[in-house]
Amino acid sequence: MAPSYCALVRSLPADHPHTRYHDHEYGFPLREDAALFERLALEINQAGLSWLLILRKQAAFHRAFDGFDIDRVAAYGEPEQARLLADAGIIRNRLKVRAVIENARRLVGLREQHGSFAGWLDHHHPLPRPHWQKLFKQTFVFTGGEIVGEFLMSTGYLAGAHDPDCPIGALIVPLDPPWLRATRAGTPTKPDA
Repeated sequence: MAPSYCALVRSLPADHPHTRYHDHEYGFPLREDAALFERLALEINQAGLSWLLILRKQAAFHRAFDGFDIDRVAAYGEPEQARLLADAGIIRNRLKVRAVIENARRLVGLREQHGSFAGWLDHHHPLPRPHWQKLFKQTFVFTGGEIVGEFLMSTGYLAGAHDPDCPIGALIVPLDPPWLRATRAGTPTKPDA
C-alpha cells in the first residue's frame, strides 16, 4: 500500500511544492469562485500526469488563465485558445484547454442558478462520492472519478484529505469544512462512500 500524502510530505523539505500544497492548500475549505475554478482546472490538467508537475506550473496556469476569473475565461475564443496552446508554462493539451474554457462557461450558468460555484456545491452537499461523480459528469466536461474525488477532498467537501494524526488536518477543523458539517449533522462524506 502506498503511503498517504501526509506521510509522503513528512519525508520532504519544507520548501518542496508538495509540502507547501499539503500544509497550506490541501483540504482547506475554498469558497471563492476563482479559487474553486482554479482547483478544478488544475485537477483536470493533472489527469495522466504527476501532481508535482502541476504544482510547479501552478503560477503559470494562474497567469495564463487570467487568475481563473470565470467570466474572462468563459469569454475566451480562438485567439485565447491558440495563446494557451502556445504557452510552454502550462500543459498544452487541446482537450484540457478546451475543457477549462467550457467549464468556465458552464460555471457562468451555475452561478445564475446558485449564486456561486460554492453555492452549487453546497446545494448538492453532502453526496456520496459516486453521486458526486455522476453529477460532475452531467454538469462539466473532462471530470472523471479521480478528478472529482481529488477536487472535492482538496476543497473540503469530502473527508479524507489528511491522516487522523496529521497536524495540518487539526488546523483545518476550526475552519469548519463542509465534510465536517455533514459529519456533525449525521451524514458523513467519506471519500470512497
